[in-house]
Amino acid sequence: MSVSTGSSAFLDALHDAGVQYVFANLGSDHTGLVESLAAAKATGKPAPSLVTCPTEMVALSAAQGYAQVSGIAQAVVVHVDCGTQSLAGALHNVAKGRVPVVIFAGASPFSQTGDLVGRRNEFIHWIQDVHDQRGLVRGYVKYDYEFRSPESVREATFRALRFAYSEPCGPVYLMGAREVMEAPLGDKTRSQRLHWQGLSPNALPEDAVGRIAADLANARRPLIITSYVGRNPKAFHALVALCERFAIGVLESVPSCANFPHDNGLYLGNRWNEACGNPALAAADVILVIDSDVPWIPSLWAPQENTVIHHLDLDPLKVQMPLAAVAARNAYQVDAECALRQIHKSLEGAPIARAVMDERRAWYEGLHRQRRERLHGLEVPTGDTITPEYLTACLRDRLDDGTIVLSEGISNYPVIADHLRIGRPHSYFTSGGGSLGWSGGAAIGAKLAAPEATVVALTGDGSYIMSHPSSVHWIARRYKTPFLQIVYNNGGWKSPRLSTLAVHPGGYASRSGDIGVSFEEAPEHSAVAAAAGGAFALAVQRPCDVEAALDAALLAVRVERRAAVLDVRLTSF
Repeated sequence: MSVSTGSSAFLDALHDAGVQYVFANLGSDHTGLVESLAAAKATGKPAPSLVTCPTEMVALSAAQGYAQVSGIAQAVVVHVDCGTQSLAGALHNVAKGRVPVVIFAGASPFSQTGDLVGRRNEFIHWIQDVHDQRGLVRGYVKYDYEFRSPESVREATFRALRFAYSEPCGPVYLMGAREVMEAPLGDKTRSQRLHWQGLSPNALPEDAVGRIAADLANARRPLIITSYVGRNPKAFHALVALCERFAIGVLESVPSCANFPHDNGLYLGNRWNEACGNPALAAADVILVIDSDVPWIPSLWAPQENTVIHHLDLDPLKVQMPLAAVAARNAYQVDAECALRQIHKSLEGAPIARAVMDERRAWYEGLHRQRRERLHGLEVPTGDTITPEYLTACLRDRLDDGTIVLSEGISNYPVIADHLRIGRPHSYFTSGGGSLGWSGGAAIGAKLAAPEATVVALTGDGSYIMSHPSSVHWIARRYKTPFLQIVYNNGGWKSPRLSTLAVHPGGYASRSGDIGVSFEEAPEHSAVAAAAGGAFALAVQRPCDVEAALDAALLAVRVERRAAVLDVRLTSF
């Protein structure tokens, strides 16, 4: 007989909140969940589907990818303190990327004698009993709680989801000992109306709307800088409408999603760690920073001192960053879509001369053309070496409007963002954080969220290794989530070398052939995926082979319905 327990109450709450998948790495603490899932399957009771994940990094990355594409939080189940600690890098990414996820970890049983179901019966229950399991993640999650009774499970789960969905979104962490998760619900447990939706977003105050609109109307070179306004497709379109109507330029700084069409004449490019200046930023007299963690790097490139700056952000204080500041005249914690529409409406009544807007537009379009011509020149292959620019351009020409690209190119972040020519909202994502290994699991989650889409994961060879490819491709085959993965293989960790040269350009490291970041002798990256998940695997070493390799790999993904990995050998650093 199926009995309602703390575990079944948890699964019911997840299901009622729209959670489709539980990405799980199961352990001895999950006996109640395993039994409840088996009971649901046997009786036809609705419940989230279980996705078995051999590694926790992949589990949480998959949940992140699903939520990034769909906007719907998914659940991750891990094993006591051990599994919680194995989440570390992925937890950093969902926290910094502001992605809603529910994480549940069991806890060692709290009883060793008596007749409670779930009491200690394995030696490991003593070893895995730690002082403050929730403390392991408290610096990264928005909410943490330990279930105290089966009757509190549903209420606490919905409360956690409300935190996860309220901007800035983020992960939440729940835990429960075996006795609680195995305990039956009381006969008199009342079913109460509970809500899990996030809090309503904020709008700009009316006086702020007028002030910002007036500054934009009177500006000669108004500029918008953003990093993640496109997390909301409606905000993407609101930004396009505002800029098109009033000839405002757009510059991306470390973009973590698609924010503005790259073929639009008002698009001025994306900035990362470049030391050189930017003409649009240098000329800007009014800047609107919208949803950006690092709109510029003060030591490398920054606005003029007399530039008027307004900061609109879902998290303008950057609460989780000990050191962060944007020298803005005014800062507002607001929803970007709402604020953009407010500003647009206010500007409709502003007396902006047509000649002023025409001159703005012509100047920005001139910068846009210059950039486009420069990038196009870099896409021509030279010699027998594959360049990342050529590889990305060849891929771009084969992508359709249903493609989702996940970028973890690290040292090739700028190249990928430049040469993909992103045009649609929710067509491009990065992790939003700095822990490598996200893209493989995220591709699985993205494919589950958008089964008809072609999912492409672009990764450096270092981040590929850190993504647990054997786990990723085993899951991809088992759960039928084929995707194309392209390894931008430059023979090691290029980014640490670039960082060192930026600080010590003429130092000993600049003259050393080996500073500890090379992957010589190189592993057969694609062969790992073939062995673990039956993926189409191919190493590509010459420019003349790139297009045929891409065609064959996309055929495997789209027609044969299996994953494909191209290990593309670029110039070694």
